[in-house]
Amino acid sequence: MPDSRFDLPDLDSSAEEEAGVILLGLDPDRLLAGLGFAGLADDPALVTQAVDRARHGVFSTGHAELVTSGAKQWRRLRPAVEAVPGKTPSGGMRREWRDTADRVALAVSGAGPALRSYLTACWIRRDEIERLCDREELHDVVPEVPAG
Repeated sequence: MPDSRFDLPDLDSSAEEEAGVILLGLDPDRLLAGLGFAGLADDPALVTQAVDRARHGVFSTGHAELVTSGAKQWRRLRPAVEAVPGKTPSGGMRREWRDTADRVALAVSGAGPALRSYLTACWIRRDEIERLCDREELHDVVPEVPAG
């Protein structure tokens, strides 16, 4: 079976699905930082921009603090997602995104779109997220990236 994870955008896919495919390409620390920031600005595009600004040191809250906040959010919300029965992933990345997004929406029904998007991406990549959250010192996740 061919690998369809990175096929061209499906014209029938929603904007949320295509944004989800983009989020899935982010490093785990950036996913956690986005999850940490999502409660402050619940728009996925704004969250992504703020995380990049924090990573480059141009945001009042640093990248490490956002990653730590995201790890706390992950630990708090993961059990709710786990409690909702899920489908076995099949049919490519977009289908997995749709199925997981539905599961997350049931688990955290009051959450806004950014939190749901980042939590969906974290759930799909939960093995990497768990490894990152298990580190004793989350502040050493990514070296400071100089602005510019």
